[in-house]
Amino acid sequence: MKKYLLQFLICLLFWHQAIAQSFSIEEISLYSFPSEMTASPVDNKFAWAMNEEGLRNVYVSQAPDFQYRKVTDFKQDDGQEITSLQFTPDGQGLVFVRGGEHGSNWQRNLGMNPAHAAFIPKVEIWMADFNGIEARKLTEGDDPLMAPDGKVLGFLKNGQVWTVELDGTEAKQLFEIRGNVNEFNWSPDGGEILFSVNRGTHSLVGIFHLENKTIRYISPSFHRDGMVRWSPDGAKIAFVRRPGGQGEPKAILEQRHLPWEIWVADARTGEGNMRWKAPETLRGSISSTHGGANLHWGADNTLIYLSYEDGWPHLYAMDAESGPSRQLTQGEYMVEHIELSQDKKFLVFSANAGKMEEDIDRRHIGMVSLSGGEMELLTQGEGIEAIPVVLSDNDHVAFVSSTYARPLLPAVSRISDPEIRLLAEDLIPEGFPDESDLIKPKQVTFMSPDGVKVHAQLFEKEDGKSKKPAVVFVHGGPQRQMLLGWHYGDYYSNTYAINQKLAEMGFVVLSVNFRLGIGYGYEFHKPPRTYWQGAEEYIDVKKAGEYLATLAQVDNKRIGIYGGSYGGYLTALALAKDSDLFAVGVDIHGVHELSSRLEMPEGYEKAPDFEKAQRTAWLSSPLAYLDTWTSPVLFIHGDDDRNVQVAQTVDLIRRFEERGMPYEAIIVPDDSHHWMKFENLVKVNKATVEFLEKHLKP
Repeated sequence: MKKYLLQFLICLLFWHQAIAQSFSIEEISLYSFPSEMTASPVDNKFAWAMNEEGLRNVYVSQAPDFQYRKVTDFKQDDGQEITSLQFTPDGQGLVFVRGGEHGSNWQRNLGMNPAHAAFIPKVEIWMADFNGIEARKLTEGDDPLMAPDGKVLGFLKNGQVWTVELDGTEAKQLFEIRGNVNEFNWSPDGGEILFSVNRGTHSLVGIFHLENKTIRYISPSFHRDGMVRWSPDGAKIAFVRRPGGQGEPKAILEQRHLPWEIWVADARTGEGNMRWKAPETLRGSISSTHGGANLHWGADNTLIYLSYEDGWPHLYAMDAESGPSRQLTQGEYMVEHIELSQDKKFLVFSANAGKMEEDIDRRHIGMVSLSGGEMELLTQGEGIEAIPVVLSDNDHVAFVSSTYARPLLPAVSRISDPEIRLLAEDLIPEGFPDESDLIKPKQVTFMSPDGVKVHAQLFEKEDGKSKKPAVVFVHGGPQRQMLLGWHYGDYYSNTYAINQKLAEMGFVVLSVNFRLGIGYGYEFHKPPRTYWQGAEEYIDVKKAGEYLATLAQVDNKRIGIYGGSYGGYLTALALAKDSDLFAVGVDIHGVHELSSRLEMPEGYEKAPDFEKAQRTAWLSSPLAYLDTWTSPVLFIHGDDDRNVQVAQTVDLIRRFEERGMPYEAIIVPDDSHHWMKFENLVKVNKATVEFLEKHLKP
């Protein structure tokens, strides 16, 4: 009798566990992801690229009914991303780039082959029709830009400017110039091309005249000039100027102002003058948030730029000729994803602002007039709205929208009536978890040992259980901010999915926004003694683990950690320095050795603190603490990673083997930092949760 009772109880236990698991890691990874939101200059149309389980296609929608439809038909999970999506001037055509890895730090213009085709796919420029006629390839190239007449497309190839006519004429190089052209813009009349060219130690701004086949340089100097902009009438040019060369060696471990200026030049004569100079303070340094200086030329001869000078990344405006600069947005919030309206009279943007205390960990759509006045939020509430574009009527605004339970979808609202209308809800796959299955993360804060306030999101299933395993998630970047919902970045939508799955499995998950991240002001974003200069941001990560250990429902002997990229670096540092706190970890394409960043200077001169800086960089590296690394680890890296060299993990594994230290590892051949092939993304997600489960929930 006891035997049958025991069998019954075992069956009951397995039945209960099967019922309790409401979704799999494969199902939570099914989310569709919209990107490349772009508006037509006419007819209130907009378009976006949608990634559906690795199938990337272009979708369009139009007022007044905003029904959507797909206008391309790529049917393979081949890892070929869609970028640079834009309309032709008449709104009937769509140009885009297919291929490459545009989120990378290097070789963004080279083809990728995560599907292991016989030949590496090229980076190609394609054209689709708004009415759904079959898309066609125009040419090989990248960074396309339509000419004002809508007949010719300019693009970059091998660091030079090329053109191709939309009727299929063979592409041709427009001119040949020494160095690499980084960017270009057509003049308003289409007769000239404004560009910047990198010459190594300096960068120049030039104009190519299409009819005369001549180049003239604009206010040339020994500096780095870029972010080139035409005035609306084509008479003037604005650009950003930064110092060239290296300069006298200075103390490496000291923070210092990074100078930058805005210049305005006459397009005909090339003569220019400095219009604005950044304050010579740390806060006055050029911003490293989205879009950098975000230089725009708006209506009424107005220049717009972004500056951190008051401690937060905000928008400023000034007359292009004279007069003081004035602040357009202000307050303890940041603005990013900045877009000028089509009439050039106002700006829309993403902002972590709102009526709720938690809004600092969200995004909403804001707008401000170039003529001044208060910033206005077009969206509010518990959702996340980001990356806006203004439609041709200068009233409708399209953007991406999510909640804690619903992944990103395209959405549209009106300035005159801000009710949000969601599009393409039926593109959420049938197997994706229901809203009731997902966990609403809570905003939590704690103080690091040195007094820095740190924000985090806590994912936990309310089941009344005690002594649960826990996991710290560490984001990459590091200039990122994790949010209280599905993230507007593809990489972090994926880690949000992993966090939801871990919480569903019974883990308590803490996603920590450590210092160096964005969203909390300049001093939080740019603190001293971080990364290779001392790794002080790690104390925020360690404190996150200690915070979990203080929770009554957490088993402080079963706390793990995982992260990718910069988060992989901090994961490795945590396991190496504090294996007694972090029992296990998953290090996904992390950085492990930092002293090699500081190469010995070739000449006689070197920084006065060179040896100290090199030693500090070494002591900021996980490799310096292998003697105390005892926690199990899973290493994951794609071997075509163009953000963190795969050599970082190859070398660490070699050291583990030489020391006889146990580890597990997954190499993903031919894929990148961003898991371009959906099959690989699922593989990495599954391996991550299974490794943590194996060691923390035996």
